[in-house]
Amino acid sequence: MRKLILAGLAAAGGAAWLAASPHAGFSGSRTVEIGLGTPTRVIARTLEEQGVVRSQYLFLLARAIRPSAVLKAGEYRFEKAASAIEVFDRLVRGDVHYHRLQVPEGSNIFDVARIAEESGLFRASEFLKAASDSSLVRDLDPAAKNLEGYLFPSTYRVTKQTTADQLCRMMTEQFRAVWKQVAPTGSPRPHEAVTLASLVEKETGAAHERPLVASVFRNRLNRAMPLQCDPTTIYAAMLDGRWRGKIYRSDLDHAHPYNTYRHAGLPPGPIASPGKAAIEAALAPPPSNFLYFVAKPGAAREHNFSATLSEHERAVAEYRNGASTNQAKPAPASTGRTQPGRS
Repeated sequence: MRKLILAGLAAAGGAAWLAASPHAGFSGSRTVEIGLGTPTRVIARTLEEQGVVRSQYLFLLARAIRPSAVLKAGEYRFEKAASAIEVFDRLVRGDVHYHRLQVPEGSNIFDVARIAEESGLFRASEFLKAASDSSLVRDLDPAAKNLEGYLFPSTYRVTKQTTADQLCRMMTEQFRAVWKQVAPTGSPRPHEAVTLASLVEKETGAAHERPLVASVFRNRLNRAMPLQCDPTTIYAAMLDGRWRGKIYRSDLDHAHPYNTYRHAGLPPGPIASPGKAAIEAALAPPPSNFLYFVAKPGAAREHNFSATLSEHERAVAEYRNGASTNQAKPAPASTGRTQPGRS
């Protein structure tokens, strides 16, 4: 019993001494990455080399006092002086540094893969492989071939240890949360709504236009008119690895299932990740008689909506005249037979 008491007093005294020795051998901030399974002695030496602790032996003393504690791998950012025991406690808590991964509305799986790779998380190919497995949404969409449309666009807190599978799970869980908020009780599975919402999201960047774009597509579907949605043509070319940065006549004529110039109805699945507003618009498009839309000349991301082909053709002519005057680039979004900027 006496030995236990003495050992306890020694441990308490050592902890108190460690806590009274804050150190910062760096200026600004210092980031230290601890790999999975790294031995304590290697961690201690790294922390000393980076100026986070005064001596590696102080960190090892903290380990001796708490031999059963588990040090968690991750990226740690240190910005102020801390004692060896405080640093040790941070690694035990797993108080790692989080990165903000921002996925904009309308991003497709290729965009998310690129964003993740550029953020230093993992290779784009790893994400594309993970996103090709539709099991995370099979209960929602049995027809889904991959996770396209269900990787909800948002800002995510990730670490350098976040895997492609984990990111896919985070994003699909966020989709589920949003779907639960917006879908009325008894709504069917989201396949059709999310597919339509993805087209709406890609066709306009103006929030107030989303309901009108959804109404155009709904009206065309009800009349068995082809949607003639440019982003589906682009997506088809991307899936085939033949996208060249602009739409060519060969793209419009290509008999790909996602090309809504060649096939009536919705494409087989979503072409991107729609945001909440686009999903809401797709679930309840407002009544309208519009069947066409084309970009307004000189208007940032806004469109003219038309009920008849003759009205649409006048709007297209107005766009072309404005584009010629302003030397603007052709608009990528236009629904109807008369398409500006095609070759």
